[in-house]
Amino acid sequence: MRYGASAAVAALRARVPVHVARPGPGAEASAPHKKAAPSPKVQAQLNKLPAAVRATVEGETRNATIKDVSSEKENGKTVYELESLVNGRTRDLMIDAAGKVYSVEEQLDVDSAPAGVKAALEARGKVVALESVVDNGRHHYEGQVRTTAGKTVSMDLDSDGKPVKK
Repeated sequence: MRYGASAAVAALRARVPVHVARPGPGAEASAPHKKAAPSPKVQAQLNKLPAAVRATVEGETRNATIKDVSSEKENGKTVYELESLVNGRTRDLMIDAAGKVYSVEEQLDVDSAPAGVKAALEARGKVVALESVVDNGRHHYEGQVRTTAGKTVSMDLDSDGKPVKK
């Protein structure tokens, strides 16, 4: 029994009409966590990556949609930025040429932030963006707040809501 058969049986017992969706001819049933195929542009970018970086990207995006992959120079070394979408939220990674992830930025709801971070941000105004960031093992939060004067202010906070020194 496939395609919601147990719901159909329960509906028959209760004499309630039910519509069971079935894939059309030639269509495959979709897996619940199947990621979307990368666009041709992104696929071309993936094909150009060094093997170690490509392996990391594939491992880190099993249940994600890849939005973009790019390379840049940091301190004279080539690094790779992966922009992805996981469950409707952005997740960006920085990967070195050896395939090691050294920075992860993940979009976060204010209510999911530690109490100190939430309090510090809300004390300045309305939170318009918040990311959890791990840079080389150091965890902090980057937020943007719109003040009552309408100005957007960026804040970099530790887990206690204290400003991070750069």
